[in-house]
Amino acid sequence: MTNTNYHISFDRMMARGATFDIDGAYSNPAGLAWGHKGWQLSFNWQMPHQNRDIETTFPLFTTENHTRKYHGKASAPFVPGLFASYSHDNWVISSMIGIVGSGGYVKYNDGLPMFDAPLMAGIYSQSKGLITPDKYTIDSRVKGKQYIYGGQVCFTYKFGEHWAASAGIRANYYDGYYRGYVKAALNKIDMVLADYQVDCDQTGWGFNPILSVDYHNKNITLAAKYEFRAKMNIPNKTNVNSDPDGVLYAFRDGAKTRYDMPAMLSLAIGYDFTPKFRTTLEYHFFDDKNAKMANDRQKELTHGTNEYLIGAEYDMNKIFTISAGAQRTDYGLSDGYETNTSFACDSYSVGAGGAVNVNKHVRINVGYFVTLYSDYTKHTNAGDPGYCNTTLEGTDVYSRTNGVFGIGIDYKF
Repeated sequence: MTNTNYHISFDRMMARGATFDIDGAYSNPAGLAWGHKGWQLSFNWQMPHQNRDIETTFPLFTTENHTRKYHGKASAPFVPGLFASYSHDNWVISSMIGIVGSGGYVKYNDGLPMFDAPLMAGIYSQSKGLITPDKYTIDSRVKGKQYIYGGQVCFTYKFGEHWAASAGIRANYYDGYYRGYVKAALNKIDMVLADYQVDCDQTGWGFNPILSVDYHNKNITLAAKYEFRAKMNIPNKTNVNSDPDGVLYAFRDGAKTRYDMPAMLSLAIGYDFTPKFRTTLEYHFFDDKNAKMANDRQKELTHGTNEYLIGAEYDMNKIFTISAGAQRTDYGLSDGYETNTSFACDSYSVGAGGAVNVNKHVRINVGYFVTLYSDYTKHTNAGDPGYCNTTLEGTDVYSRTNGVFGIGIDYKF
């Protein structure tokens, strides 16, 4: 539910928890006390591309080995991030606006197994085995959107020679929808066996306070940030639901779904080996088990999310800077947590890029990172309820791919 790549400096370095640059408005608000005096502005544009695939094995599928691949293509062609800060004496005020959670559209042109499998099992059962899958055709399609827009303001104060602290708040606005259908018709006969349709919008608000502290002494920086949980209870505005008491029960009008953004702890150590060569080690913990989700899915996690980050950057000269970084994400996944409409995969990410100081006011950042995911296999035995409440067995293999290119401009007054 949480994004951390708002600024291109993250794309090219990953570990930014000890920065004093403008992206510290998100990653290290207290650290801005050591940064530029006066105004700073930053505009960032990222273009992610992602596949979210499900390979399902189910006895009623007529494909080879009863296995079918559901290809999901996610897109968010324009992901902006805006930053601003003003520093005077020992005070700093900073703000950030961006897509703080989820972030994109996903489309499954062949539907999802959670709809196809129960439909096929129902047809087989109700016809007492007379209508087998080879006698009809299923037409299915599903698409969805999930964006959480966030805007935050933080106030930083530097006290003493080495310490600074910050407090702020973020407003989060959830905007999403689910649209889709699944139809089954007998081959060569104009007879519909089933026709399910859903069109559901979801919007809502949540707020979370943010605290951070920074210690800086010569070439070492220690930073910590804590974001409190944002409670989000999102109601359905359902335009179409052909089966509100059955397969599409979750999409009935007026029903509310929890989409809490989890509390998050960030710890970072920055060390400057030389004035030109800087490194950062960082740790993130997302308290997912205490952030409520639909049907209390969070209870199925074995632990909250752990992220480990490392990054380095080097000033080649007064104009060019190069950087690289890596991140490991461990979600604590379990079979009970993974669903067709919301699944995660543990991952490694690597990023690289650079910055160009056009003049003393303008810096351009460019970066690219790719995420390498581990497939997650979920097998359900036959019985009651069985796979997707069909009493039959079934297996889902969840996989993802991801890459992000970004470019941004920082301006100092």
